[in-house]
Amino acid sequence: MRGRRKIDLQTLDLFAQPQLSAQDTLSALARLSDAGLLRRLDSALAAFVLSQDPGAQPALLVAAAVLAQMEGRGHSCLPLAELVARPNDVLAWPREAQPLLAALWAQLPQRPEDWLAALQRSPVVRTMGVESMDNSVDNAVDDGRPLVLCTGSEPLLYLRRYWDYERGVAAQIARRTEVDAEPDTSQVRGWLERLFGPSSADKPDWQKLACALALRGRLSVITGGPGTGKTYTAARLLALLFATAPDAQQLRVALAAPTGKAAARLKQAIDASLLDLKDSVQGELDLHALVQRMGAARTLHSLLGARPDTRYFRHHAGNPLDVDVLIVDEASMIHLEMMAALLQALPPTARLILLGDKDQLASVEAGAVLGDLCRDAQAGCYLPATCAYAESATGQRIPAEFSATSGALPLAQHTVMLRESRRFGGPIGQLAQAVNRGDAPAAQALLAEHTRSGADAVLWARQGGAAQRIAESAVSGRGHQAGYAAYAAQLGLWRSDRPQTQQAHEDWVCGVLNAFDRFRLLCAVREGDWGVAGLNRAVEAALQASGAIRKEGEWYAGRPVMVTRNDVQLNVFNGDIGMALPSFADASRLRVYFLQGDRLHAVSTARLAQVETAFAMTVHKSQGSEFEHTALVLSAQGGNVLNRELVYTGITRARQAFTLWAEVPGLLASAIASPTQRSSGLLRFLERSALDL
Repeated sequence: MRGRRKIDLQTLDLFAQPQLSAQDTLSALARLSDAGLLRRLDSALAAFVLSQDPGAQPALLVAAAVLAQMEGRGHSCLPLAELVARPNDVLAWPREAQPLLAALWAQLPQRPEDWLAALQRSPVVRTMGVESMDNSVDNAVDDGRPLVLCTGSEPLLYLRRYWDYERGVAAQIARRTEVDAEPDTSQVRGWLERLFGPSSADKPDWQKLACALALRGRLSVITGGPGTGKTYTAARLLALLFATAPDAQQLRVALAAPTGKAAARLKQAIDASLLDLKDSVQGELDLHALVQRMGAARTLHSLLGARPDTRYFRHHAGNPLDVDVLIVDEASMIHLEMMAALLQALPPTARLILLGDKDQLASVEAGAVLGDLCRDAQAGCYLPATCAYAESATGQRIPAEFSATSGALPLAQHTVMLRESRRFGGPIGQLAQAVNRGDAPAAQALLAEHTRSGADAVLWARQGGAAQRIAESAVSGRGHQAGYAAYAAQLGLWRSDRPQTQQAHEDWVCGVLNAFDRFRLLCAVREGDWGVAGLNRAVEAALQASGAIRKEGEWYAGRPVMVTRNDVQLNVFNGDIGMALPSFADASRLRVYFLQGDRLHAVSTARLAQVETAFAMTVHKSQGSEFEHTALVLSAQGGNVLNRELVYTGITRARQAFTLWAEVPGLLASAIASPTQRSSGLLRFLERSALDL
């Protein structure tokens, strides 16, 4: 946690009181915030609870503060029994804070039932039993209480809005996974043969199965690692829907992704895959018309109609999206609140197709929705009716190891994991697989082997040293592997061969942006010399020393920036990457150019207040992007941020080369040994929905 200061030892004395009062508890929580072990917001929620319930017990105040902290770390709820039994695991405080935690816990109830009683007695807590967890939004009127306690074998404490989000998402998914009328399997099978070709007799074609299963409901989840063909499959699913629709010419299709970069990549991949099918459909489907009708892919914020100064969107249940089929890529980045808004805005009859890698980092904000939805993806858990339909529609049998006789969620019947990577089978893929299965020795051996083979190796690892060393390597590249040298060369053309026409200027801008996107530094943390802030300064200094840039203030020609806040009026969104460059009309003025699909979008630097330099970026912000060469930087200050999913996500951003920088020994092994686990009750709601069907 950033900003941690020396722990206040007086707090230990406070916890030594014979009996901890509510005011003593608030004072202690405030001191914990002073020490950086909690956020100010966390202790403020406890203070708010006490203001609304003067009789609140210390256990309730502590639970409220921890719940707020958990939300800030991406959890949607607080598992109460785990907090009581293993506070060290839940809070993840540093070793030096353990005496403080032990002293606090000694003053609190020792049994979960006593914590439950403290919460249930409070007027600020709404208690919901498992038997009353009906997902109907109309069945649970909001009574305004800020906390919700879901009892049962595993009690969960929620902030009210996250309880609403999870309940709403589960209700929508339950409705959309109800099996519609079975499609004409002979028609489906005929089209699948044309779109995919004949199937292998010895192993299932999961891409073909994904398309077939998607026709049975209004929700389809397609997950898989890099190179498994998620967008390739989605394009053929679109063609299949187009071929089997009663009125194909009226089919309204939209494409979306959490970031502008991911949206642009989705559009390019879908368009290319559809147009490649022309020979297969032999003129029976006008795929060119479908491509034109889809239009550009959009960010989710743009699709839903983000409005300034509010978290609410223009599109919602009362003003739904004008769409029949929506494909959303990079679904692992979608947080719980966004998923709730998206599902509410979809017409009840529309199909939603979610694409994503379940093993990537979860969203920055609370929730791990794709991970929850893909709980059974690895095992399959297909019921007999699903297997029978799949065989009839595809001519393939789902292997017995992926079947289930009972107990599977309806959602599992609409979820397919693509298992064969057609692009990621080399050293980078092998490294990603080793990390994903938690095999640190194999990952380290791969890196060591390729590092020894020379500077042009696909994998490369370095340890320790100053940030300047990383920056110099980033600027110069490594052998034939890309760095920022190509971007610097393109940037220099302005001085040596200035564009003389508007078109030449646009071509030059695109050249600079594309060269910059060949390489990226990815960091685990934001602060420190080995974080985003420190490495951005170091790269700027290295480029300045080489003469590639002339930095005389905040803005300079060649400054790459990332948008950090949505701005609907400027048509730029959080995560978009642009480049400050001279305009053609007035070379003395800088404008920031964004490549949105195949067209440029320019914004004055004076209007872009919410941006940051982007030579280095966090791994989280890199999701939805790929680079020819990626360098992942692991800082010794990473703490709990260094986890398996972060390393896996960093590796899989690389297409041709990957470099790992570790500040101290053991960071890679430690991260691989630490898989992320986010607390969520979404599956509990989904299981309840299955019982109600």
